[in-house]
This record gives sequence, structure tokens and C-alpha cells, in this order.
Amino acid sequence: MTSSSGSLKLEIHTDDKTPGKWSVPLGDESFRRFLSGGGGSEKAVFGEGSLFSPFLFGKYFDPSDAFPLWEFEAEVLLASLRSLGHCRVDWSQTDQAYVLKSDLPGTYVYVDVSGKVMEISGQWNNNKKTAVNGDWRSGRWWEQGYVRRLELPGDADSKNSEVFLSNNEDCSFLEIRIPKINSKSKF
Repeated sequence: MTSSSGSLKLEIHTDDKTPGKWSVPLGDESFRRFLSGGGGSEKAVFGEGSLFSPFLFGKYFDPSDAFPLWEFEAEVLLASLRSLGHCRVDWSQTDQAYVLKSDLPGTYVYVDVSGKVMEISGQWNNNKKTAVNGDWRSGRWWEQGYVRRLELPGDADSKNSEVFLSNNEDCSFLEIRIPKINSKSKF
């Protein structure tokens, strides 16, 4: 399904119970070694200003741990990245909804909601060996894919959320709209 703006509306999955998913934490030193040994693809996925960068919020934070994004103002957390022109993500809220916008590494994205946690993930490298159970998310996931897990606010209506993906020659763009419970209008 395509929206009027030319974006593809994506399905939101619920309660993915893949065993061991995100069980291998991405530590600060492991990430630094991985990024320093990588090429352009790794830097495009996890580089400065990316939604999937562990340093997006100014200090190290494992993107596989849920983060309460909407408790913080984008202007405050992203000020230094914006001043350098490195910001590729933004979030906001209105009286009706929470909105997240981000550039994406590649054209595949998977959005799953389990309770009050939304996870955005995808694979950027299909050439690596998968984990023992065959799911790339159960091992050293950062070598094959990316994730950002977000805690949703208490008044977020995750069941009526919408996800849109648009592509141009250079990159893909993701927009997630999460209505607020009891808002008069959907968006």
C-alpha cells in the first residue's frame, strides 16, 4: 500500500518471540573495535547522527536496550549533531501523536511492538554467518543488522501506529506515527 506522498506503508509486527533475540549486548569497546575495523557500510549504519548509533544520545547506549526517547527533547539531545550537520534522525510529539523520522541504512526494515517497547531493526549485511539458531538477531547482531528499541510513552496507542518507508537514490527514509490514546484525531 502506498500513501499519497509516495511512501510505502509497512506492517507492524507484534510480540516477536524469537529466542535469544538481542541477547548479546553491544558493549562500548566491542563497538569501537567493530567500527574501526569496518568499511563504509558499517559507518553508514552506525555512524554519527544515525538512529542506530550507540552514541546518538551523546554518550554510549546499547541500541538493543529500550530507550525512553519521547521523555527527551530532540533539540536538546541532538543539538551538537545538528550544529555539525550530522543529524539523520528527529522525533517530536503533538497533542495527537508521537512521530519519529529517520534515514535508514538500506531498504529493509522490520518494526515490532511488544507491550510498550517498539523495536526497529533490519539487516545491512547478508554475507555473515548467522547464529546457531539461524537468526542473525541472536548472535553478534551488529555484524549483520541494526536495531533501536524504544520505550513507548504510557499514553501511546501502539496498536494504531503507522510506519511509512520512502526511498530515493541515496537512502531510505522511515516515518513512524504513534497516536496518543484518547486523542480526538488520529494524527
